[in-house]
Amino acid sequence: METLFEEETRLENFSLNTALLREILDSAKPLGHNEKPDNLNLGFGFLYYGLVRALRPRHLVVIGSGFGFSVVCFALGMKDNKTGMLTFVDPSYSLLKNGPLKTIGGKNNWSEPLKVEKHFKQFGVEDIVTHYKLKSDQFFASYKALGLPKIDIAFIDGNHSYENVKSDFLNAVCHVHKNSYILLHDSNIYVREFIGHAGVKKWLKVIGKEKKHFEIIDFPFSSGMALVRILRDRSTGYEKEL
Repeated sequence: METLFEEETRLENFSLNTALLREILDSAKPLGHNEKPDNLNLGFGFLYYGLVRALRPRHLVVIGSGFGFSVVCFALGMKDNKTGMLTFVDPSYSLLKNGPLKTIGGKNNWSEPLKVEKHFKQFGVEDIVTHYKLKSDQFFASYKALGLPKIDIAFIDGNHSYENVKSDFLNAVCHVHKNSYILLHDSNIYVREFIGHAGVKKWLKVIGKEKKHFEIIDFPFSSGMALVRILRDRSTGYEKEL
């Protein structure tokens, strides 16, 4: 029979206890991730955590987050893996300050470095997450200068207009490798797609035709989330065809 010491030793590599689940739902505030707070269900958050535990990425990039939900779920997987780094990119726009052309879901939570560190420290992932207060195009333009490694997993949840989604995806593709994964949040927001405030679904239709390059699974629940597997190494130059 397992002793209490052995049980505690075994569980120290697993972060998702009841108290932390409540903290994630209360403070990292998932928005459209098919979550169910009443029974501590993180929805897609469990998928983010599980994907990291299964794939053991060395470098993960998150583009955009209102309250850090995706960042926290991914980073906790890295913490429990005891390996990996997460690069978080968000210019900290807000709807009231910057207007709907720049952001719909921005919450201006990432303006002050000390507050950003404190936010992620409550989940124990402050040493895993590095935040860059940049627009995604500025970040990718500086990628080489920043000395960042190849991307194993990217999560795109920034400006949702078609042109920005396309740009973020293609910029990420320049730094991935075969069997990297790119996730796109908000693949199921039909009204915003219709009025032009979003273009995730439209972009997925474009890359969906490139079956030799990409494999796509779409989860059309809540705001939706799509998972894209990169099938070929970038050396083939496939991104130029899109």
